Amino acid sequence: MSYGIDELERLPISNRLIRNIHAILLDSVRGKNKQPGEFRKSQNWIGGSNLSNAYFIPPHHSEIEELMNDFEKFLHNEDIFVPHLIKIAIAHYQFETIHPFLDGNGRIGRVLITLYLVSNGLLKKPSLYLSDFIEKHKPTYYEKLSNAREFNDLTGWIKFFLEGIISTANSVVETFQKILALKVEMDREILDFGKKAHNAGKLIEFLYQKPIVSVSEVVEMLDVSKQTANVLIKEFEAKGILIEVTGYKRNKNYAFKRYLEIYSQS
Repeated sequence: MSYGIDELERLPISNRLIRNIHAILLDSVRGKNKQPGEFRKSQNWIGGSNLSNAYFIPPHHSEIEELMNDFEKFLHNEDIFVPHLIKIAIAHYQFETIHPFLDGNGRIGRVLITLYLVSNGLLKKPSLYLSDFIEKHKPTYYEKLSNAREFNDLTGWIKFFLEGIISTANSVVETFQKILALKVEMDREILDFGKKAHNAGKLIEFLYQKPIVSVSEVVEMLDVSKQTANVLIKEFEAKGILIEVTGYKRNKNYAFKRYLEIYSQS
């Protein structure tokens, strides 16, 4: 996602960008041997153990290049006067139906929703991501996509997609409100650090960006000695701001517990 957002400064959403993101997505994870960064050169299927009992069989691999070129043109076709949210709903259906990669299509499809919203100015930051909503409603998600393909019920799919946007947006707003409340709480607690308040404040700001840290990272970020970093971390632990999460005697990592809990509850 970060790579895609950065690349939008230089590239529009395109097949080239999509393939580059796919190569990063599959690096050293599930699917790493399934042509990362390349459109598939063989037939794939969804559900079932083979083509004969598959839930859905995407287009033949010989058609992928043409279909993805059409997909790219659709994203940038300014003669189609539909709201952006409806356009990206249709595009997501189109992408998932083409299923251009051997693996990672769902993940890439969800990233593309956010990239499209950012590239068209609906979002300033990639703060809206539908993955959680889709996971929670996976049977309905597949059903709506299938109905669009088999019965031309694109309206049913678009309504489901927009419900996901609404639900996710409300969740994001609620999460941000909790983070702002936490920030007010943390600003008050920083005052209790006395002479260490300056370094404590800098550490808190760092933890919003990187909520799991090591002592060496704190040393580097604050430009302090290892002893000073350890003392500060111990005080953060005593106040329940940080908790040690590895259980190791060395190479410990500490998590910003209250911050991470906001995301686990959202």
